[in-house]
Amino acid sequence: MKTTVELQDDLFRRAKAAAAMRGETLKVFISTALEARLVSVATHLPRSGWRRAFGRATEEQVAEVDAALVGEFDKIDFEAWR
Repeated sequence: MKTTVELQDDLFRRAKAAAAMRGETLKVFISTALEARLVSVATHLPRSGWRRAFGRATEEQVAEVDAALVGEFDKIDFEAWR
């Protein structure tokens, strides 16, 4: 996919030079850098609400609790709560 991204001149020159030094195209260099950043961000997302209580829980453990909660919420008779 093509897109346009506006970069500061200095950042663009540094990225282009770094790509050239690695023997990569700018497209490959930026794609690799962006992918690495996305992985880093995904693994360091702050947990909010009740998830903070899990601290270092794995995603599988959190998913297990989420599934249990969904199962319990499915049992609620919302008409009775009106």
